[in-house]
Amino acid sequence: MRNPYDVLGVAKGASEADIKKAYRKLAKAYHPDTNKNDAKAKDRFSEANSAYEILGDATKRAQFDRGEIDADGKPRATGFEGFGGFGGGPGGARASGFDFEGAARGRAGGGGIGDDIFSHLFGDTIRGGAGRGPMKGEDLAAELSVTLEQVASEEKLRISLGSRDVDVVVPKGVVDGQTIRLRGLGAAGGPRSSPGDALLTIRILPHPRFSMDGADLRTSVDLPLEDAILGGPIRVPTLTGAVEMRVPAMTSSGRTFRLKGKGLPKKDGTRGDLFATTAIALPASEDETLVAYARDRRAARAGSGQA
Repeated sequence: MRNPYDVLGVAKGASEADIKKAYRKLAKAYHPDTNKNDAKAKDRFSEANSAYEILGDATKRAQFDRGEIDADGKPRATGFEGFGGFGGGPGGARASGFDFEGAARGRAGGGGIGDDIFSHLFGDTIRGGAGRGPMKGEDLAAELSVTLEQVASEEKLRISLGSRDVDVVVPKGVVDGQTIRLRGLGAAGGPRSSPGDALLTIRILPHPRFSMDGADLRTSVDLPLEDAILGGPIRVPTLTGAVEMRVPAMTSSGRTFRLKGKGLPKKDGTRGDLFATTAIALPASEDETLVAYARDRRAARAGSGQA
């Protein structure tokens, strides 16, 4: 993948707000729903999501800036640090955090220097137990970035955990930053021991059209002037496609309507609602009849002494 800063078109020192703004702009421009006939738009949308997954997370962004992870979020290969020598100086053994003298003395009950070095660097599991019982495998930490559409549809998502690919269903009622435990999907343990678990943190990507309020969604919908005055049906976008909603006559901007059950799934199996707030949209080009009407209204109001 390309450098995430280049993908979003922001400088390395860009603020969190600038990064989010740049992502929203790209997500809106290349969203698959509005580019169904453009095969490249899906790739650009996916690329923007991947870039925001790194730059939108303060920890990952810092890791990328330090060169610890690459543009795909994968760790960069590094060597062991602190093994420049065996003295007690800055580059020696003590600088690595390992006490060679203590290791040379050995632990009570046996175990030589090589045994302790590997135990210090890699943990006791690599020693095969050395008289201890079977040890459970290590837990694996991973992140899964999902769109609101994926949360709403409850579809299965395939992710990579170590050397295996697994299908995951986003749980009902999930919130951004929530960590779920996938039992038995971590690292393998020793002989006759159980594998560890996978700790999967869910990241819900910002949406160019909807904002979350728990299981409810909020959006703004354009209201043509004639429909605002006369009332009638208008089309309102939802995560599963546009639906028709009737507005009463003389509806002003800023009025909010509730569409029941058009939000996100809840833990109890029900769904949240969608709250659509109207924004009156004037004609794209000048309408002489409308202009004349507005002038007459202004003149009448001025003649009556109204403010």
